[in-house]
Amino acid sequence: MTIIFDGIAFGMLLFLISVGLSVTLGLMNFVNLAHGVFAMVGGYVCVVLLNDWGLPFLATIPFAIVVPGLLGVLLERLLYRRLYEASALDQVLFSLGLVFMAVAATHYFFGARQQPLHLPEFLTGQIHLPGVDIGVYRLFLVVAGLIVAALLQWSVIRTPFGARLRAAVDNQGTARGLGIDVNRVFMLTFALGSALAGLGGALGVEMLGLDPEFPVKYLVYFLIVVTVGGGGNILGSLWAALLLGVADVAGKYYVPQIGAFIIYAIMVLILILRPQGLFGRPHH
Repeated sequence: MTIIFDGIAFGMLLFLISVGLSVTLGLMNFVNLAHGVFAMVGGYVCVVLLNDWGLPFLATIPFAIVVPGLLGVLLERLLYRRLYEASALDQVLFSLGLVFMAVAATHYFFGARQQPLHLPEFLTGQIHLPGVDIGVYRLFLVVAGLIVAALLQWSVIRTPFGARLRAAVDNQGTARGLGIDVNRVFMLTFALGSALAGLGGALGVEMLGLDPEFPVKYLVYFLIVVTVGGGGNILGSLWAALLLGVADVAGKYYVPQIGAFIIYAIMVLILILRPQGLFGRPHH
């Protein structure tokens, strides 16, 4: 049971980082391979404020959300917007270029070393229950992930902004004809995706570590979660992240010889059976 819970916690962390990519890739149809850069920015904002400025861990989280969100707005205004109508290959090459520029810049300013993160005492330790040991920080991740999933699903499905976003994605021309400011909707959506990545990056430092290679190291994980869950489906990303998290932790525990092979096998199997992902709509 402890392995299953640790897998759920890891899966929830994958969800927190990947759900922003589900928003930009799935809803806006933009292949943003630089998504991990915003997660890395959130992580560095967290550790700098915590270690150099002395802020409490929880007090750094709002900054780790806001800074990547504002960076997302800036890059969307200056760069991303120009490629909304570009081919997928152009978007891939553009975002990969951003990734390597960010890695080089982070090396220059922070060096190659892993960044330390010291959690507050109330988030450390374990809760011992019959048959399962629950890490307090892992429990915190699970609760945070569930709250984010519920709020995001509600905002996309139930709010006027979510309705405008769905309309803008389905048909930009019709949406503009109805008076929807598509450019503004896309800008805010991109900022939301970037801010969520920053949140995941900050909360993930303790489990994933943080160094300049972060956007490259975990890029495949983010893409797998979004692809397996079904692009643009929040609950799909949640279930995919949980499935992959449990499979990854259990696989590394019981059959460490094959390492992360299991999650790639699951991804291939699911995409063979459901090319649109677990909760995605079939392509026509």
